[in-house]
Amino acid sequence: MADVPTSGSATHWPRVIAHADMDAFYASVEVLDNPALRGLPVIVGGSSARGVVTSASYEARKFGVRSAMPTAQAHKLCPHAVFLPGRMKRYVEISRVVRRVFESFSPVVEPLSLDEAFIDLTGTERLLGPPIDAARDLKRRVLEETGLVASVGVAPTKMAAKILSDLSKPDGLLVVGPEILREFLTPLPVERLWGVGRVTLARLHAQEIRTIGDLARRDPGELKGLFGSMGPHLQELASGHDSRTVEGDWRRKSYGEENTFARDHALDSLELRRALIAHGDAIARRLRADGVRARTITLKLKLARPLGGGRYPLITRSFSLDGTTNDGPEISRVAMALLAKVDGTDKIRLAGVQVRQLERTDDTQFGLFESAPVEDRKRDRLNRALDSVAKKFGDEAVTRGLAKAERAAPSRRIK
Repeated sequence: MADVPTSGSATHWPRVIAHADMDAFYASVEVLDNPALRGLPVIVGGSSARGVVTSASYEARKFGVRSAMPTAQAHKLCPHAVFLPGRMKRYVEISRVVRRVFESFSPVVEPLSLDEAFIDLTGTERLLGPPIDAARDLKRRVLEETGLVASVGVAPTKMAAKILSDLSKPDGLLVVGPEILREFLTPLPVERLWGVGRVTLARLHAQEIRTIGDLARRDPGELKGLFGSMGPHLQELASGHDSRTVEGDWRRKSYGEENTFARDHALDSLELRRALIAHGDAIARRLRADGVRARTITLKLKLARPLGGGRYPLITRSFSLDGTTNDGPEISRVAMALLAKVDGTDKIRLAGVQVRQLERTDDTQFGLFESAPVEDRKRDRLNRALDSVAKKFGDEAVTRGLAKAERAAPSRRIK
């Protein structure tokens, strides 16, 4: 565990933000449940030719295996690894325990995925002690409650906290206060900044901007001319200025499900429609569990036409309902209506559904079918019954006849 020392008190910090990230989460859960795997290279992901790695233990990472890598490539790099298909239900179960630990430290928690979140510790010093003590206690509590380890970064900005947790892996802790924040950022490679992807990085390198410090020293006007509004924004981040706060408000969330197919499918294929039905049902269950409804539904398709460098064309289509919904058939119906509007002959490599524009609801609200409240109540009762069965016996215990998501890897849940 490594610490970057700061002054003991956080009273002079504008904000105290922690980013906690579970180490090799899926793979670590598999080792937790099967101790015989301890010390072995464990890779979780799809086993088909189209499969991708969703998690790799640190023993596997020593051979160059990384998340999002094709499983076939992982086999070549580490043929003696233990390859597992993944168990999303179990990962969600552990994730809920982790989330409860986070929320015991602060009411303002912004989850980024099942295994990582921002936690606003501003104003908690009197209760939890200095930031470094709070972060150490957070790591200890996660280990006690789950048997798993987390890496934690603490800083006055979200961006810096995320960078610190990444740098501290595995099982580390790094803390940087405002007085040394810019000094800490200066030597880091510029791709550590949010918003610097492959294309932007190439353009920055073409301008001899390779470190965060290089970017911070450039003229804002020059950067705006080169990169538009993104230029000055990136320079602000490079200078240690990040005004974004931890958003614990449920209204900022979206829900989504997506998966890469084991083989490409035509736009009008039954397999594609079955996947959209399965995704709609899965999203609806999560909406109902969290007590929210969604207004806007988005279809996401990745075409099976390589652009080079592992990239593929992406198509998205969205539609906003007059009311809100937490009903799987309604979400799937809209997704398939959006699918019908997509032209072309390209086959589909990945399909996903996302919902947003969320509204908190209670069990007495029936906004979707206001003209037919009896029908709405019947559907609500049916959904309650299905949720009860799924909670007791698992999500696959009862499904609609066509609902099936053929996966090359564990389905990605987005929230």
